[in-house]
Amino acid sequence: MNKKTDLLQRFLLERAGVSGVLVKLEESWQEVAERGEYAPAVHELLGEALAATALLTGNIKLNGSLSIQLKSDGPVRLLFTECTDAGRLRGLAQTDTELPDRLSLFQLKSPLMAITIENASSGQRYQGMVPVEQGTLSHLIEGYFIRSEQLPTHIQLVCEGGKAAGLLLQPLAQGGGIGDADPDGWNRVKHLAATLTREELTQLPVEEILRRLFHEENAVLTDSRPLAFGCQCSRERVAAVLRNLGREEAEAAIQIDGRVEVTCEFCNSRYHFDRVDLAQLFRDEPETPGSTATH
Repeated sequence: MNKKTDLLQRFLLERAGVSGVLVKLEESWQEVAERGEYAPAVHELLGEALAATALLTGNIKLNGSLSIQLKSDGPVRLLFTECTDAGRLRGLAQTDTELPDRLSLFQLKSPLMAITIENASSGQRYQGMVPVEQGTLSHLIEGYFIRSEQLPTHIQLVCEGGKAAGLLLQPLAQGGGIGDADPDGWNRVKHLAATLTREELTQLPVEEILRRLFHEENAVLTDSRPLAFGCQCSRERVAAVLRNLGREEAEAAIQIDGRVEVTCEFCNSRYHFDRVDLAQLFRDEPETPGSTATH
């Protein structure tokens, strides 16, 4: 990340009274993409979702993680992306074997989409459902903000050429206390943002994008943070999953070498548990009849 290929940059457009977030992903997106053999249509949707997840962490106070999850009966059965408050990203998709060359969200069967915020310190979890009723991920999230927060929002997402990127704009309440905000500022900024091409959003540096689009809006860079691929899996988390499965299922998964192997779908890390490990996990439970005791 020494060249800042992956970052989240917040900014203000002082004249218009608008706040914004720009996200640029390259190395982190390629890390996610290389861990699955995705068809082009799914590849693009997953990249856009990863950029959107990072974008949404830029407009809230986050102490934990934010995720976007899309489920359906096919052809995309699961799409999941997550960004933590430390800027660590991960994601994956599970699909049918037969996929169209191009994929619209309207083609999904019985789709369900949710945006979830998990607070690491309190353990609280907030989940908002997003109706899948328009054709692009950008439109879905814009509609989510209108319904849940009555907040006009403009979002652009793109994934191509080994990069993913996103732009989010929202008007500040009563200009956010920035002088006398232009009453037409929001409409003007939306029209200016609409002139941004996909290539410009992925290829140009943040400063150049803001200069080209908003050179008359007094754009001010505020805080930024680096973004990187990062998985939250651990031996402790995998052990908790095995405990939830129960002793019988865990022991049924023991392979010929006498161990259970669990592979993380996000980062391909492998965790092994032998019979002694399993006995420790379930030491407060009665043994399964016929299981081998360990000493």
